[in-house]
Parts: sequence; structure tokens; C-alpha cells
Amino acid sequence: CGDVGFGKTEVGVRAAFKAVMAGKQVAVLVPTTVLAEQHLNTFRDRVRAFPVSVEMLSRFRSEKEQKQVLEDLAFGKVDIIIGTHRLLQKDVVFLNLGLLIVDEEQRFGVTHKERLKQMRSEIDVLTMTATPIPRTLHMSLVNLRDMSVIETPPQERLPIRTTIREYDESLIREVILREIDRGGQVFFVHNRVQGIQVIAQKLQRLVPEARFVVGHGQMAEDQLERVMMDFSSGEYDVLISTTIIENGLDIPNANTIIVNNAAYFGLAQLYQLRGRVGRATQQAYSYFLYNKDAKLTPIQEKRLRAIFEATELGAGFRIAMKDLEIRGAGNLLGAEQSGFMNSVGFDLYCKLLAEAVQELQGKQAEAVTASASVDLPLDSYLPDEYIGDRTLKVNFYQRLANLNRAEQVDAMIAEMNDRFGEPPPPVQNLLSMVRLKVEAAALGFEAISLKDNELVLTVKRTIVPNRIALYRRFRNEARVQQGVIRIPRRLFGANWFEQLRELLPAITVAA
Repeated sequence: CGDVGFGKTEVGVRAAFKAVMAGKQVAVLVPTTVLAEQHLNTFRDRVRAFPVSVEMLSRFRSEKEQKQVLEDLAFGKVDIIIGTHRLLQKDVVFLNLGLLIVDEEQRFGVTHKERLKQMRSEIDVLTMTATPIPRTLHMSLVNLRDMSVIETPPQERLPIRTTIREYDESLIREVILREIDRGGQVFFVHNRVQGIQVIAQKLQRLVPEARFVVGHGQMAEDQLERVMMDFSSGEYDVLISTTIIENGLDIPNANTIIVNNAAYFGLAQLYQLRGRVGRATQQAYSYFLYNKDAKLTPIQEKRLRAIFEATELGAGFRIAMKDLEIRGAGNLLGAEQSGFMNSVGFDLYCKLLAEAVQELQGKQAEAVTASASVDLPLDSYLPDEYIGDRTLKVNFYQRLANLNRAEQVDAMIAEMNDRFGEPPPPVQNLLSMVRLKVEAAALGFEAISLKDNELVLTVKRTIVPNRIALYRRFRNEARVQQGVIRIPRRLFGANWFEQLRELLPAITVAA
């Protein structure tokens, strides 16, 4: 997982070269023909000094050329094959495939990945993406996949300035002219092929000084290739296109992108589109426009807010985490790509899955224990001043949520003290809440909360509240009904949290 323009392709080139030197063939799977052509040039340029054969399979090649490439591939004459979905067809046969590289993994559907699973039982797989889809991201969080994050941006790289506005023709004219004046080029993304020529005519009238060209996936192969080559060489100022430019296209001179009807794009799509600019040392700009007459849904608003807030370099992983939050992880074992595990609950599902993975790896799996829910009015979080790195912070939240024994809590406190120093009050509160949650679960409590100035303690069916102990401590003010204990908050002193911890062992008896 590396941000757009952070060097994922270079990692792929080096991995492929290492595999070829070990006598293996390499397949590089990409989502678009334009990206396949770009990768072909990049790979050939990087291995030119070595006896390595690099070929491409895509609709840019004639049937005769494809047939020859397939024949050479089967006889081992091709070392690295780059291709689109064409690589997944059954007539593609390898002599000794050792490595599969999947670029922009989020663009491939479940059926494509099922075909990949058939290919990959005996080979190594390297998946590269700036924004892993929720399902893939979650697979890494439960150790179904190893994930490495490239966090260091190239030198002199500047964050892209992002603007979200209603559609405004005067703004569009100003933005295009400003980019042309500084010698740059502009992407204008309109994701409906049916209306793209109408948009092109409107923009030509709006900015007659600019040279426009249109590109989309329904054009003839040679025509689309010519459009991309001409724009890349600077013959046009503005490329009006669909999302065919979304994945991996590298044109350093294009440093402004305008996305029309941005509310209808997915979060990862918006992030990938923004990544088409800002690939050089120039300040880059992105404009996400929405129709002023259309009412945005809550999810559309969340997406636009997330893309606006994630402006720092290396924000792709953060975007993916937000996408996981908005959409859910999906069904990791089937075809559904959104929604939570309703049958057993998401958290328990994650723990069961992690246990199954450990067993398959031959490790001793820890038994899954039901945890207690603790909802008390304490400021409990990891502030930026204590842990600044977002990825690291997510990792610690995840680890804290999975603690289920007192000694694990002690070890976590010692580690955080050692790595980050003395914890501030919010962190101390968080650790205290985690400790209470672990202790409460061990004693048979299901939930602890504060409602209407009463502490509400819910116990499991196998636990009987100790009414005698409650009466001795609180007289008639503590109430017990159907496994729920209610105690007025005022009966505890100022140090109420510690008093609550001390109370728990005394008021439960196993049935």
C-alpha cells in the first residue's frame, strides 16, 4: 500500500526483475489498456540493459500480435507479461509462472479475483494499491494478508490543494486559464460517455483559448492511444475524459484536475483521480464539483468531506480506513463487497476469523472470549500529541480492542510508556476503561454504563447478583431486576471509577 506517485511501480519492477533472475515468469495485471501501455514502456526502460523480454497483452494489440505473444509465453520466451483482464482468460498459459503483480487491485471485481485464486495456489502475489478496498484492508488487519505501507513521499513533492464547490462555469474558466498560463495541462473528468461531447463543446465555447481533446474507453484502441500520446506530448491543453485516466496515468505536466459530478464517484475513485496531478514539483490543484440542484445523500457528503480533509501527502491509507468505516468490510469469503457481518456481530466475526487464520497457520489459537461493553463518561482517546502517526494510532486502537487478559493490559501500558512516554489523562482514562472491560468480562458482566445518573450493570445469565452484598453497601437504593443492577451515581464518591472497579468482584456470584 503506497500513495499515488510514491513509487509502487518501482517496487513492482524490482520484484519482477528478482523473480526473472530466479528463472520464473512474471505476470503484471493492470485495469486499463492505457496503464498497460505505460507499464510496458516503464518496465522495458528499466530492464533494457539485461536479457529480459517484456511483452503486453491488451486490446491495443492485433489478434496476430496477441497470438504470437501467447505462443512465446507458453514456450518461456517471454519473461514479463503485462496485461489487462485479457491475462485472466483461459488461453493464457505460462511455462513457469512465479510471481503475479496486481496493480490498482481495487479496480478488479470478485469474479476476476476468483480466477486469480486459481492461478495463485503455487505462486507469489504482490498487490499494489494506494487505497485498498475495505475487504482487502480488513484481510490485512486480521493477518489474512501481509501489508507493507510506503509512507515517505518523493523529495520536493507538495500536497495537492483541494476545493469542493458547486458547478460554476466562471470558476472552470479561471482554473483552466491559470494552469495554461503557467505552462501546464488540465484533466477534466466527466464520467458519462453519452454526454461527454456535449460537455466538450460547452467547454470549448467557455474557454476558446484552450486546445481540447476527448478520450474515453469506448473509442477505438488506436484512436484512444493517439489521444493519450498527443496529450502527453503537450499538443493539447485540456483532456476531457471518463475515469479511464484514474489508474496510474503519469503525465507530470498536468497539474490541475476538475471532476464534474464528484458526488457520484466512490471515495477511492476520487482519491485516485486526484492522484493524477501533483506528480512533479509544481503545486497541483484539484476541484471536485457537484450539481447545485442535487441534494447530496449523507454518504456522498461523508465521501466529499473525507477527500477534502485527507490533503496531506500519504493519505491513501487513511482514505482506505475511512472507506472501511463508511462502507463496511464486506463478506471476506464471498462475493458481497459491502455491509457488516449481521449474523454474529462484526467484532466477534473478526475474532473468529483471526482464530481460524491462526489455526490454518499452525499456531495455537486463543479461545474467543466475549467482551464486556463499557460506556462511561470519561475522555478516553489517543491524542495526536501522544501518537501523531495515524497508521500507528489505528494499530494501537485495534490492539487495545483485542485485549482480553489483565497481563495483556499491563504489557500494553508498559509498551506505551516505553515508546511514547508518560500518558496524558485521556490515554490514562482509555487504559483504565480497557482494564475495567477485561475485569468485568472475567467476572461475568456483559455491559457497564451510566444512564440518568445511575450506574447500570448487566450480568450474564450464568451469574447471580449478590443481593446481600449490595444491601450492605447501598441499602435499598440499589435495584436488581432480570440480571440488571442499577445504583445511583451519587452513592459513589469523587473517585467513583476506582470504587466501581473494587465493587465488581463483591456483587456477583456464579449460578
